[in-house]
Amino acid sequence: MRAITIHQPWAILIAIGEKRFETRGWPTKYRGKIAIHAAKKVDKEICLREPLRSVLDLHGYTVDNLPAGAIVAIANLVGCHKVIGNKGTASAYLSNHKVVDGHELLFGNFDFGRYAWEMTDSKWIDPVPAKGQQGLWNCPSLGYYPSVRI
Repeated sequence: MRAITIHQPWAILIAIGEKRFETRGWPTKYRGKIAIHAAKKVDKEICLREPLRSVLDLHGYTVDNLPAGAIVAIANLVGCHKVIGNKGTASAYLSNHKVVDGHELLFGNFDFGRYAWEMTDSKWIDPVPAKGQQGLWNCPSLGYYPSVRI
């Protein structure tokens, strides 16, 4: 299975279904199941800002209990869309005629020219320790872990 490493709290936001787009400076042609790996790095400062703090709290997370250095979710990567317009904090426009606004806009970097990786059907899993990598990488089969149901 392919995987992507994402800093916290962004990885957990995907795992709990609060973040649908992961923004990157590069596109991908890959589509299909993708493991969401939470990097060891946690952006503690951003975790304390609203609305992020409240969203994490709603799901029982704080800056102190975010899993790190582990695969935390499985999602379905269904598209990669270029950001073709941005109205600051109001909305961003993607190449597939979608508009991103609300909390989702605050949970990514939707600057002009970046790419929004669209993920659906995100499922939180019990954290599986793993060493992350840059870019897309192949992770070991998660079928060995009884707590993981794909």
